[in-house]
Amino acid sequence: MPSTCRTVRAASAASTARAPTAARSSDPAPLSTEALRKELGDPVLDPELLERALTHRSFAYENGQIPTNERLEFLGDSVLGVVITETLYLAHPDFSEGRLAKLRAAVVNARALADVARTIGLGAHIKLGRGEETTGGRDKASILSDTVEAVIGAIHLSGGLDEAAKVIHLLFDPVMEAASSMGAGLDWKTSLQELSASLGLGVPEYVIEDEGPDHAKSFVARVRVGDQLLGNGAGRSKKEAEQGAAETAYRDIRAQQDGAGAS
Repeated sequence: MPSTCRTVRAASAASTARAPTAARSSDPAPLSTEALRKELGDPVLDPELLERALTHRSFAYENGQIPTNERLEFLGDSVLGVVITETLYLAHPDFSEGRLAKLRAAVVNARALADVARTIGLGAHIKLGRGEETTGGRDKASILSDTVEAVIGAIHLSGGLDEAAKVIHLLFDPVMEAASSMGAGLDWKTSLQELSASLGLGVPEYVIEDEGPDHAKSFVARVRVGDQLLGNGAGRSKKEAEQGAAETAYRDIRAQQDGAGAS
C-alpha cells in the first residue's frame, strides 16, 4: 500500500534500555516469542523493543520500575490510526468524512483490538504483575488492546511504517471487512436495530452491569431481541459494552438466517 509519511528512525533501543531485572524464583519461565512472531508474519522486530512492548506497568512497578510499554502504545496508536485511515480513505472514495470516521471507529476500538490480540494469542506473552495476573489481566480488553498498539509501535520503530503496515493489514483487514457488513449507521447497535426491525423481532433491549472501583470500572452488557438473549459484551465504557453485545447478537441472527437459507 502507498505510504503517507516517512518515519525518522529512532535512536537505538540499546542506548536507552535498562539492564533487565533478574527474574524472581517464583516467576513463571518466560514464554518464547517465536510463535507470536509467526502470528505477526515474522516482521522486522527488535527483540528488546518487543520485550518492552509486552511489559505492562503492573510488572514494571513490581520489578524496579523497568520501562513499560506505555510510550510504545502511544506511538502504535497513531501508526495504527494512519494505516487504517488511509486504507479506508482509498477503499471508499465516495464516503463522506463523517461516514469514514464512523467506519474507522468500528475498526479501531478497544474491543476490536482485544479480539485481534486473542486471535494471535497475545495475552500469554504479556508480562503482568501479580495483582493483574490473579484478576484475569491476560484477558482484559484494556490490557490486550493497549499491548496490540505497543507491539505495532515496536514494529514501526524496528522496520518503519511500511513494515508496520504489513502487520496491520494482516491483523486488521478481516476487521475492516467485517465492519463493511454493518448497516448505514456504521455501528453495531444501529445495524442490530435495523436487522431486527426488518425481521419483525422488535427493538433490542440492553441490560448493563458494572464492576470494579470507580477509577477502573468495567461494564458488561447483555442484549435481548424478542424473547431471546442473544449477545454479551464487555468494555471500559457502557457504549463499548453495548456495541460488543450488539455485534454478537447481529452475527448470531445472521448465522441463523444463513443456516435457514441453506436448509
